[in-house]
Amino acid sequence: MEKLFKLKANNTTVKTEIMAGLTTFMTMAYIFALNPNILTGFKAEGQELWNGVFLATCISSALGTIVMGLYANKPFAMAPGNGLNSFFAIVVGNLAALSGMTYLQSFRSALCIVFIEGAVFIILSILNVREKIVDAIPAAIRLGIGPSIGMMLLNIGLGSNAGVYNSDGERFFVMRDFFGALTANYASSTMADAYPAMVLTVITMFFGLFVIITLSHKGLKGCVLYGILSASVLYWIGEYFVLGINPFESLAGASFAPPFKDLADTTLFALDFKGFMSLGWVTVTTLVVTFCVIDMFDTIGTLVGTANRANMLDKDGKMPQMKEALMSDAIGTITGSLTGTSTVTTFVESASGVEAGGRTGLTSVTTGILFLLCMFIAPIAGIIPAPATSSALIYVGFLMMNGLKDIDFSDKTQLIPVAMMIIAMPISGSIGHGIGLALITYSVMMIVMGRRKEVSLLTYLLSLLFLVKFFYAG
Repeated sequence: MEKLFKLKANNTTVKTEIMAGLTTFMTMAYIFALNPNILTGFKAEGQELWNGVFLATCISSALGTIVMGLYANKPFAMAPGNGLNSFFAIVVGNLAALSGMTYLQSFRSALCIVFIEGAVFIILSILNVREKIVDAIPAAIRLGIGPSIGMMLLNIGLGSNAGVYNSDGERFFVMRDFFGALTANYASSTMADAYPAMVLTVITMFFGLFVIITLSHKGLKGCVLYGILSASVLYWIGEYFVLGINPFESLAGASFAPPFKDLADTTLFALDFKGFMSLGWVTVTTLVVTFCVIDMFDTIGTLVGTANRANMLDKDGKMPQMKEALMSDAIGTITGSLTGTSTVTTFVESASGVEAGGRTGLTSVTTGILFLLCMFIAPIAGIIPAPATSSALIYVGFLMMNGLKDIDFSDKTQLIPVAMMIIAMPISGSIGHGIGLALITYSVMMIVMGRRKEVSLLTYLLSLLFLVKFFYAG
C-alpha cells in the first residue's frame, strides 16, 4: 500500500484516505439517479434504457476513478458531468427530431461523439498537448480557478442542490425563495405545503455545516463525513416526525440486483457510427469540437482548483502528474461511451474528499469501489438527503475561497480576469466557460495595455477558440 500510493510522502494514512474516499462518494452519490434521469427524460424513454444508463454511470465512474487513483495517484473522482449530460440529452432529442430515428437510435449515435472525444483526449494527452494548454493559462487565472470553483460549490450547495417541491410541482430554493423572501409569512404563503420541508432543509443544511466546522476546529479528521451523517440523521428524524414521511420507505420494495440485461440490450457497446455520420461532416465536427472544448476546460479547471486546495501545485502553479490525471479522465470518457453514458469528467465534489484529508490515489480507489458497489447498493445511496450533502459543499466552497489570498489585487491584469471568472462559473454553471471568459478578458487587457508580447501565442489561440465557441452560431 505504501509503495503504491506513497502515503508517508503525502503525510497521510490508510484510515484517512478511506474516510476521504467515503466522503467524496457521499457528496457524489446523487449523480447515480440524476444522470439517468437527465439522459432518459426522467424515465420517459422507458425503464430499460434508464437501467442501462444507470449501470453505465456506475461502471464508467468506477473505472475512471480507480484509474485516476492507480495511474495518477490523485484523490479525484469522476462521473458523467453535469451540464454535459444535459447538453447530450438535448443533442439526442434534436437528432431524433431531425433524422426520424427513435430516441434509443439517436442515443447510440450520440455516444459516438463521446467516444471520439475520449479518443482525441487520449491522443492529446500522449502528445502532451493538454499539458501545454494548462501551461498556457496565465498563473493568476490558474490560482483563481480554486476560489471560482468554491463559488460554484456554494451556488450548488445553497442553490440547485437544496430545493423542495410543493404539491403543484413548483420548485423552491433556499437562497432565492427562503432567504430571498421579504418575510417568513410571504415565503410560507408562496411555498404553501412545501414550506415545512423547506424549513427542515434549511435547518439540516446549517446544522451539518456547523457540525463540520466544530469538528474541524477540534482537529477531527473525517469531519466532513461526520457532518453529512449527522445532518442525514437530523433530516430523517424531521421527515418522520414533522413531515410524516418514512425516510426508508423506498428501501422496502427496492431491488438490489443490477439490471445487466437492460444494459446489454440498450447501450453496452452500442455505438452507431452509421447513424452518426448520416448527420453530415459539418454537424459531426461541430458537435465533437463543442464537447471537447467544454470537457477539456472543465477537467483542467477542476484538477487545478482542487489540487491547489490540497497544496499539490508547485511554485509555478503546476500539478505534478497532470498528464496521468488527464489520461485517466480520457479513459473514463471512453468507458462511458462504450457502456452508454455522456462524457465522464473529474468532479468538483472531489474537493470534499480532499478537505477530509485525501491526498493520494487511495482516496480515489476507495470512491471507485463504492461507485462499483452502487450497482448493488443504489437504494441505500439514494436515501442520503440533499441538504446533508449541501452542508459539505458549502463548507468546502468557503474553504476554497481561501485561494484568493494568492491573487495580487493591485494588478488589474490579475484582478479583473479572476473576478470575471469568479462571477461566471457559478452563474453559467460551467467551469470551462468561466476559464474562457477569464482568458478572453486577460488577452484583451494585455493588448490594450500595450503588453501583448508578454502573452503566449497559445493563450491568444485559446481566447480566440472561446470567442468562436461563444459567438459562432453557424
